[in-house]
Amino acid sequence: QVQLVESGGGLVQPGGSLRLSCAASGSILTIDVMGWYRQAPGKDRELVASITSGAMTNYADSVKGRFTISSDIAKNTVYLQMNSLKPEDTAVYYCNANDPWLGASWGQGTQVTVSS
Repeated sequence: QVQLVESGGGLVQPGGSLRLSCAASGSILTIDVMGWYRQAPGKDRELVASITSGAMTNYADSVKGRFTISSDIAKNTVYLQMNSLKPEDTAVYYCNANDPWLGASWGQGTQVTVSS
């Protein structure tokens, strides 16, 4: 099993920045992709950004140029740096880890609210 613990959410004004962290523990050696998803009220959960074990990244069009996903292998942690935040970025953000043997694991979610 993989355990994921997110942190770093909160309230920020439009144009501000936040950095989310996701610490992984447990059976992490065969994780091949980690990512951040978000779900706004009344909407489906959507992929925000992902990073492979080979450090290849992928971003939703809506966040390209504003968000950056990165990983610190030594700390088993994935980060999501979010800049130039907009009200439409308001959502619960979830960390995800995919293992070809164990399947997908999810964190508990962290709320990000962008409002003046």
